[in-house]
Amino acid sequence: MTPLLTALRATVGAEQVLSEGDLSAYELDWRKRFHGRALAVVRPADTAQVAAVLRACAAHGASVVPQGGNTGLVGGGVPDASGTQVLLSLGRMNRVRAIDRANLTLTAEAGCVLQAVQQAAADAGLVFPLSLAAEGSCTIGGNLATNAGGTQVLRFGNAREQCLGLEVVTADGQVWDGLSGLRKDNTGYDLRDLFIGSEGTLGIITAATLKLQPRPAASGTALAATGSLEQCVALLGLAQARLGAGLTGFEVMNRFSLDLVAKHFPALPQPLPQAAWTVLLEQSDNEGEAQARARFESLLEAALEAGHLDDAVVAESLTQSHALWHLRESIPLAQSQEGPNIKHDIALPVSAIPEFVARTDAALAQAFPGMRLVNFGHLGDGNLHYNVQAPEGMPAQQFMDRHEHAVNMLVYDAVCALGGSISAEHGVGALKREELAQRKSPVALQMMRAIKQALDPQGRLNPGRVL
Repeated sequence: MTPLLTALRATVGAEQVLSEGDLSAYELDWRKRFHGRALAVVRPADTAQVAAVLRACAAHGASVVPQGGNTGLVGGGVPDASGTQVLLSLGRMNRVRAIDRANLTLTAEAGCVLQAVQQAAADAGLVFPLSLAAEGSCTIGGNLATNAGGTQVLRFGNAREQCLGLEVVTADGQVWDGLSGLRKDNTGYDLRDLFIGSEGTLGIITAATLKLQPRPAASGTALAATGSLEQCVALLGLAQARLGAGLTGFEVMNRFSLDLVAKHFPALPQPLPQAAWTVLLEQSDNEGEAQARARFESLLEAALEAGHLDDAVVAESLTQSHALWHLRESIPLAQSQEGPNIKHDIALPVSAIPEFVARTDAALAQAFPGMRLVNFGHLGDGNLHYNVQAPEGMPAQQFMDRHEHAVNMLVYDAVCALGGSISAEHGVGALKREELAQRKSPVALQMMRAIKQALDPQGRLNPGRVL
């Protein structure tokens, strides 16, 4: 046994230092693209143990890879293949420490599963509105480390906007207690925002104070069929004008994405005829069910008259609402069933999305005949999951092996030409590290490296990610 393993076992207990047996649950990422080998998986119980683990790793020159629910999509939370890295699993740190109803805040540890935080808020009569397809397994620490987005960014913002304070362990094992519930604090640099979105490369988030929202009196969900993305954008503008802050979700799905759902999950009802694009709208209202429904139906009638949609249905119950959302949330699972695909998590100005899709669809079709586009996502905040599936009958892995780089170049060139971003909500991780180096401005990269050098001079925290 190495001296480091001995020190780690003394710190967290021998049973919480895993170095033998099948560790694939920690060493293999969700997409099964990155498979590493850890020196050990260490499972601390509290912040003091996290700090002690980082001090031990610093003393022995070992790097640390933090991991939450291991649901990331860019290879940011698994070790490399060297067998020298310590994987720090925060899953045991899963307590809700406090709820302050008057201040509308909840303080939770980093290993809390998102769904558990949502439930704790609901039990207090409040709402935590961060919502992701992986909410049953992703954790708050990972959500903040990647600045996760989800389906309600349009109304409530990314994870960054839903966090007021953090507790962080630094590279040398010190603890910064920034768990403030303050909405105003102008006492220097905003350290909270520095760690959010840093993917574990600057410090280890161990707890967070999160914003809660009052529970709405009513909510509504609708599905609308359109013939073009231009119609979708026009519908979004009308919905924003009519509903204002009441518009909480605006998702788009192209025909092929819902065709995949129908193929792999035929029991899921699809209440509208096939259309080039389908929009999922959600609203919340504090005036009551009848008023909310009337406002929603008035919006859809106006959109129909204006030619912004071709058909629509409104959920009549919570069960129907969940069924409509289930369609949207089943797209990633259907893609997985269809086989590996080339994923793009991109952001663009909403106004540029129709042009981007038309131009890039055509370029991909010409360069890669028969490829299939799974295009869906959060049109309301300009984020598309623009994924390229292999042609029918061609082995999916073979298509990826041959064409992933060329597909990425074509897509990312088009994104950057229109002022977009190559990562909207998934992060950079290892997957997009080289792309970031090529496409981020030199001045921005210089500042990022200076921050990394200042906070992690030995490069021990999640090395090889982001930079």
